[in-house]
Amino acid sequence: MSIKIVGVNAAVVALLLTLRIGTVFPSEPATSSPVDVNSFDSKITAADREHWSFQPVRPVVPPDARDRAWVRNPIDQFVLAKLEAKGWRPSPAAEPHAILRRVHLDVVGLPPTLAEQDAFRGNSSAETLDRVIDNLLARPGYGERWGRHWLDLVRFAETNGYERDGVKPHVWRYRDYVIRSFNDDKPYDRFIVEQLAGDELPDASSETVIALGYYRLGPWDDEPADPLEDRFDQLDDMVSTTSQVFMGLTLGCARCHNHKFEPLTTLDYYRMVATFNTLQRSQAGRADLDAPAGNREQLAAQAERDRRIGDFQKQSAALREPVATELLKSGRTKLPADAIAAFLAEPAKRSPPQKKLVEQNGKQFDEEVTVALPADSKSRIAEIDSQVARLRAETPDLPRAYFVHEPSPTPPATHVLLRGKATRPGMRVDAGVPAVLALQQPAYPPPGTHTSGKRITFANWIASRDNPLTARVIVNRVWQFHFGEGLVRTPSDFGVMGEPPSHPELLDWLANWFVENGWSFKKLHRLILSSNTYRMSKAWHAEYGAVDPENNLLWRVPYRRVEVEALRDSMLTVSGRLNPKMYGPSMFPFVPKEALAGSSDPNSIWQPFDEVEASRRTVYAHIKRSLVVPMLEVLDLCDTTKSSAKRSVTSVAPQALTLFNGHFVNQQATHLAKRLATEVGSDPARQIDLAYRLSLCRSPTKTELAGMLDFLRDEARRFQSDAEAAGQKLIDATAKQRALEQLCRVVFNLNEFAYAD
Repeated sequence: MSIKIVGVNAAVVALLLTLRIGTVFPSEPATSSPVDVNSFDSKITAADREHWSFQPVRPVVPPDARDRAWVRNPIDQFVLAKLEAKGWRPSPAAEPHAILRRVHLDVVGLPPTLAEQDAFRGNSSAETLDRVIDNLLARPGYGERWGRHWLDLVRFAETNGYERDGVKPHVWRYRDYVIRSFNDDKPYDRFIVEQLAGDELPDASSETVIALGYYRLGPWDDEPADPLEDRFDQLDDMVSTTSQVFMGLTLGCARCHNHKFEPLTTLDYYRMVATFNTLQRSQAGRADLDAPAGNREQLAAQAERDRRIGDFQKQSAALREPVATELLKSGRTKLPADAIAAFLAEPAKRSPPQKKLVEQNGKQFDEEVTVALPADSKSRIAEIDSQVARLRAETPDLPRAYFVHEPSPTPPATHVLLRGKATRPGMRVDAGVPAVLALQQPAYPPPGTHTSGKRITFANWIASRDNPLTARVIVNRVWQFHFGEGLVRTPSDFGVMGEPPSHPELLDWLANWFVENGWSFKKLHRLILSSNTYRMSKAWHAEYGAVDPENNLLWRVPYRRVEVEALRDSMLTVSGRLNPKMYGPSMFPFVPKEALAGSSDPNSIWQPFDEVEASRRTVYAHIKRSLVVPMLEVLDLCDTTKSSAKRSVTSVAPQALTLFNGHFVNQQATHLAKRLATEVGSDPARQIDLAYRLSLCRSPTKTELAGMLDFLRDEARRFQSDAEAAGQKLIDATAKQRALEQLCRVVFNLNEFAYAD
């Protein structure tokens, strides 16, 4: 039967029916050996490789710009040359208080202090701002701010999702690894390799093994209906995330068939599956396990230490056991009869109540045994304890972390799955990289003593300066986080379907510069932040806006609402309640009981609220996939189930309700009111001025001051009136303090507070 295609889309449909991109690989017996894949790679044509992002990053000479006085570095040359070609001018420079607040929020995610504002007001030259930037980049808050951007990309959360949503044990160590890496200005190429193959590095350490937690950050079903299918879903998570984050490619779309829009084949997809198919997660049935993080020498040393400690503990137990037995059988112990019977029962045969009795009475009985020991036994046990302490001091415990491992250096066979189904293996495939990016596949070494070596080869290829995508993708991400939009506005899609760069020459110049400057993030930040392009104001130009409303030519700096972390942390800073504690297990922000009520176990799903601990920076908040902190969720925290290249920015009613009526905001408003009264006394004008300076980095205008003074007066009268209506007496000072709390709540809800400047 023939099909006739008619209508306006006939040509498009006919093309899709005939293109190679809709095909899958033919089936082969699952036991087949690797086959010649040249016939499949040949489907990638020279024309496919002509796409701009698949071309090598070429050296670029910055263009000449007529207004040399405006140019501070080559970034300005690229931007200004395009504007001048249209006869346009960049927006004027931002006001000093605005650029100071913008830089602080961008780099460390916190507003400047009063002292910092005063110092900059005294000298707001471009060179002074350069020094401010250097100071901010050296602060630990930089890693907390920029580490959170990376956590968005790698789908960080601390639980597995699905029905039980179990905790990922010690996964917070990966978060701390990321923050430290940014603060240490770890070169990006090294940062890549550690996360993809930290265990295969010649200088592997606890740090580089912790980095392997990257692979386990995604959702995990601890009781899948089909374990084999679930295994490939886990591998798909690794492939999709890795290709998007590091290469800006949507390779995950090729699981079932060749990519329908990109020159990426199913063979490319399963080559990457073969790279990661060597990995296993530590688990025991449904239990998701952590493990000691260290290189093989460190693990061997700890194992030997534990063996020796075990021998010592057996010696100690042998000295204590007869004394314990005698105490139990003689009745000289003070334990109750049921506890004595529990201790005398064989451990393997103890009933659950007996096990509980042993646990409850263990400490008391140990103390009784210690007292009853003969003098020579006490002396020997003291020697043993000293030896154990020495062994632990010489070889401290390795940190426990959440990461993957290779159980064998021999990789399992990987097959193309027909239509992506685990039960339909096709031809066998070896590890490799997308053919469109490599005329020749990297040389994979034979398996090593402990690992296959596939991931370190792949990681080095990703992190190579010759890879056309890696540097382009990451400098575009840094640009996006500073400007709201990247030079490529599809930051995780540099393929055919992605948007082309608005300034392709600038993108390549930045990529080259980044690599030549040691893949240093801090140097890249300094370069961008020192440009006049970054320091422009947000001033609107009607003519330019009519032609270029999306600001593709960068004639102004766009409005950007700060992320919820910076918003929450700013409130804590302004109120004076920010807890600067860094690293370690996560804190648990306040969650209303109504939000917990829907859980099957509302009393244990969330830890009790501790205000001091919960006043740490928001990057340390516990992220539970089935119960995201309402304030974070309402204010557009990223989707933690997949890589998030750019957060949504919504404007919905629950945001206003959260910021005006929410527990956290009202709590911080109360703290801020107390701070204002403490620092400037009862003068309303001075209180208002301090509130504005702390929150907005400027003093209020005359109109704002007058409006706020009226508000304070009216609110104090309202509180007095409400109290009188209720038959209560409210002293004037209390009414004024409550009015001041309401003013602080208003300040936190100002539009200007939620925007960088």
